Amino acid sequence: MLKKVVLRNFKSFKNETEIDFSKTNYNFLQQNVNKDGILKGCIFVGANASGKSNVILSIKLLLDFLFKDRNIRLGLLKSILSTDESFSLSYTFVIDGHNVLYDVEINPSKPFIEENLFVDSKLMMQRMGTSAKSFIVNENGVSYDEEDVDKETLFLRTLFFNTKFTSNKTLKLWMEFLQNSVYINAFERNIVSYGKDYKELELISYLKGNGLSKINTFFEEYNFEQNIEYANQPAGNNAVVVLPGDESEKNIYFMRKGVELPVPFTEESLGNQNLLRMLPTFLHVISRNGMLLIDEFSSGFHNYLETLLVRYFMEKSENSQMIFVSHSTNLLSNSLLRPDQEYAVEFNGKEGSTVTRFSTEQPRLAQNIEKMYVSGVFGGLPQYEKKSDEAK
Repeated sequence: MLKKVVLRNFKSFKNETEIDFSKTNYNFLQQNVNKDGILKGCIFVGANASGKSNVILSIKLLLDFLFKDRNIRLGLLKSILSTDESFSLSYTFVIDGHNVLYDVEINPSKPFIEENLFVDSKLMMQRMGTSAKSFIVNENGVSYDEEDVDKETLFLRTLFFNTKFTSNKTLKLWMEFLQNSVYINAFERNIVSYGKDYKELELISYLKGNGLSKINTFFEEYNFEQNIEYANQPAGNNAVVVLPGDESEKNIYFMRKGVELPVPFTEESLGNQNLLRMLPTFLHVISRNGMLLIDEFSSGFHNYLETLLVRYFMEKSENSQMIFVSHSTNLLSNSLLRPDQEYAVEFNGKEGSTVTRFSTEQPRLAQNIEKMYVSGVFGGLPQYEKKSDEAK
């Protein structure tokens, strides 16, 4: 699980910013913490354009660098608030009780990449430009030069794809954790997964491969007044719905309890569509251990549904994390998340974005965290010009 990420000169984060996902001394909601003391999730709140999404993108970037075959425009990742030509990211994970530290510094203008990888403080790999050395298989190290080291590609990626880290259990488990991770932009309805079975998380593929039972079990367990069918021509009590096109092609239908009239997926509400698209990713990440990164989590969801999904993830996962951005302040509740799971992001002009962890203010269990946030205790509020509330 991700224990810590440190950003420097990355997008809106000009200054070095550390975000810690380790538990603090709060004793309630223990189901939100895994056995190694790492939080199973957290929420980032703040004004529009404060830098919340950049936190999610800093984690997603590692996954993109490692597993996606596409060009990443490095020049857009460096902060425009600084004259420094390089940006750096550092990630600390706890995998099966072991600490994995990976840091990377990139100068997009050259380009020039520096990388370091440690397991329990032991150096496993080091790279400087087009020279690298790996200590994973041989304690004396194996050297690589420009014939082996691409100047625009992470050497960590090259090592993984060449060896799969079969000789090191911790690094192998780390890569499995990363590949089990999923990124969602709920507003854009974009889902990105990183494992070999990534297509299985697309809704139709998931239903073809896994059937309806897990999704309908979720609806049943949490008292939804609906379930779904995946059929050619589902029949309700009062009607049969036939969509245009090939009659042999199956389609998704929502069945409302007490009505039994099938509603095509495309005619359902945005919230129900987003929910059904997301459920395979929740089920996947919870069962396999990984990170579920969600931007614009609030898109189309009722407050109660957001709360339900967060609670569901915290209760069902063991070594998985849900890291998300939301504008729904109702999620800032001591009955749902601990103060050490809540972060406010604020943009401070030329100094860029900053992050405040709610637990630094030591709020008590009995306090209303949402009211504290909207009253400005933790920062991260919009600074729009105040006008009279009186209607003109």
